[in-house]
Amino acid sequence: MRTRFDEQLALLNQELIQMGALCEEAISLASAALRSGSRETAERVAPLDREIDEKERSIESICLRLLLQQQPVAHDLRQISAALKMVTDMERIGDQAEDIAEIITFLNERTGEEQAEIHKMAEATIKMVTDSVDAYVKQDTGLAEAVIASDDMVDDYFSRMKESLIGLIARKPEEGEYALDLLMIAKYFERIGDHATNIAEWVLFSITGQKEA
Repeated sequence: MRTRFDEQLALLNQELIQMGALCEEAISLASAALRSGSRETAERVAPLDREIDEKERSIESICLRLLLQQQPVAHDLRQISAALKMVTDMERIGDQAEDIAEIITFLNERTGEEQAEIHKMAEATIKMVTDSVDAYVKQDTGLAEAVIASDDMVDDYFSRMKESLIGLIARKPEEGEYALDLLMIAKYFERIGDHATNIAEWVLFSITGQKEA
C-alpha cells in the first residue's frame, strides 16, 4: 500500500514540476514579448495558460485520490495540502502572465526600453517561481526562505517603476496611456512575486508544519 502511495506522490511531484515549468515559460514569453515588442510572441502565452489550468485540475485530482484512497501520515498530509494550495497560486501566475501578454499587444511594439526595472522584475519573478517549485520538490527550507526574501527586491523594483512612470506622465502627459500600461505590467509582475512567495511559504508548511520560517 505504501509503495502505491509513494508512486502517486512521485507523480504529484512530477506534475508540479511540469506545471512550474509551464508557469516559467509563460512568464518568460511575456517578458520576451515586452523586450521585443512582438505581438506574435505575446499571443503564445494564452495557450500556455490553458495548459496550466489543465495541470491544476490534474494535480487536484491526484491530491484528492491520495487523501481519499490512502492514509497519509502527518508529513504526507502536509505535503499534499501544500500542493493543493500551491497549484492555486501557480494557476494565478499563469493568468497574470496572460494579462501581461494581453497588455503588450496594445503597446504598438513599444518595449519599455527606458524602464530597466521592469525587465529586472521579470527576471527576478521567473527565478522566484522556479526556485519555489524546486524548494517543494527538494523539500529545501533554505531555498524556500531565499524565495521569500527575494520578494522585497521585486517590491523595490515596483516602487521605483511607479515613481519613474509618475515622473514620465508629469513630463509628457501624452505618454500617459503608455505609462499606465507599463505600470499595470509591473503590477502583474509584482503579484507573480507574491504568488511565488506564497508557494515558498507552503513549502515551509509542508516541511515544518508552520508557514513562516
